[in-house]
Amino acid sequence: MSTPNPAKKPRTADSPCIAICSTAQGDDICKGCGRTFDEITRWVVMSEEEKDWVWDRIEAEGTALRFTKYKDRAL
Repeated sequence: MSTPNPAKKPRTADSPCIAICSTAQGDDICKGCGRTFDEITRWVVMSEEEKDWVWDRIEAEGTALRFTKYKDRAL
């Protein structure tokens, strides 16, 4: 396991899930958390490095509902 990068901000949640899952409706990428179906199903067995990679990707994309305010989702 690699040493944590001190420049990275700590994450408060272990999982990106916000309980708004669109992969159950057939989406390849969840609109709620931004993960692929494979990433969602493998999350519990992923290494910390794999999880960091997924977190980095979804944060860089910033398109998932997880990155919006609750009031914005109601519009």
